[in-house]
Order: sequence, then structure tokens, then C-alpha cells
Amino acid sequence: MTAPRDIVVVGGGTAGWLAALILGDPKARKGPPPNVTVVESSKIGTIGVGEGTTAVFRQMLQHFGFSEADFVRGTGATIKYGIRHRDWRRLGHFYDGPIDDPSMLAPGIDLYSVASGRPVSQAHLFQALIDKRRAPFAVKEGRTVPAGPFHHAYHFDQSKAGKWLRRNTQAASVIDAIVRKVVRDAETDTIKSIVLDNGQSITADLFIDCTGFQRVLIGELGARWLSYSDVLPVNRAMPFWIEHSAGAEFDPFTMAWAQGNGWMWQIPTVDRIGCGYVYSDAHTTPEAAQAEIEKVLGHRIEPRADIPINAGRLDRQWIGNCVALGLSSSFLEPLEATSIHGTIVQLMMLTRLLDDHRGRAEFNTAAARQVDDFRDFIRLHYVSERRDTAFWRDVADSHPSNILARIDVWRGQMPTRADFPPFPGDLPHVQEQLHIPVLDGLGLLDRAAAKATLGQNPQRRAQLRKAHLQMTKDHARAAGRCLPHRAWLQSLHQDKAA
Repeated sequence: MTAPRDIVVVGGGTAGWLAALILGDPKARKGPPPNVTVVESSKIGTIGVGEGTTAVFRQMLQHFGFSEADFVRGTGATIKYGIRHRDWRRLGHFYDGPIDDPSMLAPGIDLYSVASGRPVSQAHLFQALIDKRRAPFAVKEGRTVPAGPFHHAYHFDQSKAGKWLRRNTQAASVIDAIVRKVVRDAETDTIKSIVLDNGQSITADLFIDCTGFQRVLIGELGARWLSYSDVLPVNRAMPFWIEHSAGAEFDPFTMAWAQGNGWMWQIPTVDRIGCGYVYSDAHTTPEAAQAEIEKVLGHRIEPRADIPINAGRLDRQWIGNCVALGLSSSFLEPLEATSIHGTIVQLMMLTRLLDDHRGRAEFNTAAARQVDDFRDFIRLHYVSERRDTAFWRDVADSHPSNILARIDVWRGQMPTRADFPPFPGDLPHVQEQLHIPVLDGLGLLDRAAAKATLGQNPQRRAQLRKAHLQMTKDHARAAGRCLPHRAWLQSLHQDKAA
């Protein structure tokens, strides 16, 4: 197709406003930017109880020249350096998955960590910041300086993030309405127009479906849902809020806490902690799941909903002149913050492919691979020593063969970039830098094999030993100089008030 002049995004929220922002980016196109219209209804609310991003979100903010301080203030955001996985390997055990990549500074540092029996996270700057619960900035000679070269991520209230993106996407026009009818062109199998509940009819060159599980547009074009229920073992989510303890420091990580029948997320925002129990209804009931969480937390909770999880994706996200994004296109349990990350990366792909006659096929292939890879990465987390409940015993007996085959390979050698086919456009994806902390935390990397590999090159082993020692010292020193997390966040709000 030729580059669209008129784009209509149906559905606001985080996905819809990211679409409006990125597709309307004048830097992404040679010609004039398109006319972007967002159709969203003020009558439709969200359940949101905290959302986590990856570092791609911060890179996106910087690309558009947005103020990080303004974003943090406007969304109640806190800093996220990674994910703490509690009780996944066995009860009483936890491991962290920091999202910085020290191998950029010292290639092979993860191999040395495993060979020497150290957690791979030890060489991460973000692990030091997690341990000390510090902000990513220090004050030096009156100037704010970053702790290091890596991009951090965020936790925020998803409804506030959508509103912030709306305020800052000034090039898009907005219509407050609900789509009542989709008018198709029978000859071309495209959308001719949409009819709104205010009687207005809208045409466009490209329609973006961000209507969530309703799939108002793409559902009219014959998209099929491909279920992941045979791979991912949980199928319900019970979201709720809990309050911060008075004066407590904000954790700069997402907590993923394995339970008897699934796992619980905890995402701290400035105002409160967004939580949810993701569980298997083949192993427990909603009432029993709530009682299980209340026992763990030691107090009652007030669930905001109990949502079925139909994990999977569309067979095609781009059909005719319609592209589905966000929850309209796929749905996974929120274990690795794949939702917003996936949407941003897909939008980056889309801007490159809109005026390519092969673009639709290339986009559909890449988007399908992206979500399939997310699915397999999430399932990897369930390769556990736990057998203490029927849920964990059933999980242990049902690991997909492709997951087990990859683990068998990685027991004898460290994962490398060569194990992961390049992602189109060299866009950010789940590769060895994210797999290694998880494999290490679950005890799935073999120390003897790593030791033997390094033993073949004593000079490299000595260099990595020296680098590991220096990086560990430097990271601890840098984290010690950074501001406390809560104090830094409060200073941003005070600066605005002043």
C-alpha cells in the first residue's frame, strides 16, 4: 500500500495513544505526516492496576523529546530496573532479572559469573541499584548525573499513562464516540468506513484497532484467534490494589511472586501498589484464590475483577487496511512486561513498512514471531524445582518439547546471540541478555560447562575476572552515590509545585 494520508485509531488507552504518537511522528516519514484521528469514548473505563514497561519506553520518550520528570509526575511512575522472581525455583528462593546489559561493557561477563559460581546479576549496575533501592541519578557538584549508560524502565498507573500520552500527542484530533458499525468493501476486503454512535461516518486509508478484547474492527475482517492455552498454564487474573506502608521506600523492581496455583504481580506506583493473582482455574476457584492471597499478604484484599485470560494472538494482525495492536492483537500473562514493549516495537516496524508493497506480509510474520517468542520466554520461567502443589506438578509434566530442547542445549553452553535469529530491523527483542538471568536464577546453567569453556582460554578468564571485580566495585560505588528512590521521586513533585 502507499503511505496513508489519513489514519484513524479506534480505542484510546496506552496502546491507542502510542499508535497516534508514533504513526504521526514527522521524523518517521519522508513526506508530510499523516492526519491522525483517535476515536475513544469517555464512557469506557479501564481496570488498570499498575503497568510495567521495558527500557524501550524510555527510549521512545527521549526520541520525542519528552521530559522524563514530567512523565513521572504525570503518571505516578516509579523506576523499574528489573523483575524479582520469588519462590519460582523453590519456596524461599528468589532471583532478580535486571534489565541492563553489562556484556555491552565486558563481553563474556555472564560466562565468567556462572563459571565462578556467582549470580549473573552481580555484575549488573541495576542489581546494585535494586539492592540499595536507589534512583538512577546522583547529584554531583549541583548537577544531576546518571548512574550509568543504561536505560531504565517504569511502573505507572496505566490510565494515567494513557491520559498523559493524550495530552502530549498534540498532532492528533479526538472524537469522543463509540463505533456502532463497520462498513466493509466486499471487493477489496477492506474497511470503507466506520459509523459512530453520534451518527458520524469516518473514512480513512488506515484503521488501527486498539479496542482491546472486543476487536471491533479486525474481528470484522476474519482474523482468527490462535490460543496459547496448551503452553501457558494460567487462565485467570484477579487484580487489586494494596497501600504502601507509611514512609516505606519504593521498590525499584516488579515483584513476580509464585504461589500455589500461579503467581502474583506487585507493581509499585507513587500512590499505591498494583497487584494481581494470575492463576489456573483448573486448580483452584476464585474464592479459594482470593483466600490464598489474603493468607500470604496477611490482610483482606478487594479484587477489582476476576478476568479470564485467553492467552494467544491473531493469525494476522494486519488485514487489508486495518492493523490490530495491543490487546486487540494478543494477550499474555504480564510476567515480563511484554504488552507495551510489543506495541512500541510493532509500531516501529509499521512506520517502516507502510509504504512497502510487501509490508503487510512482513509485518504479520514478524509480529507473529514476536508474540510466539514472548510466549516461550514466559513458559521458560515455569521450569521449576517446585512439586509442592498439583499446579506445579502438572506444570512440570507438561513442558513443551521445544522449551526442553533449548534448555538441554544451554545446560552445556551459555546462550549467545547466535542462538536467537535476528529480529527484523534489528529491533529490541527477547534474546540472550534476558534469558541468561532467568536460566541462572532457575539453576538451569551448568557451572562445570562454563568453567570448562573458560578453561580453554586462561588469558580471557583472567581478563573477565578482573573486569567482574572492577564492575562490581564500580556499580556498588555508583549506587551508593545515587539518591534514594522515594526521595528522588518526591523531589520531582516538589520541583513542579515550586
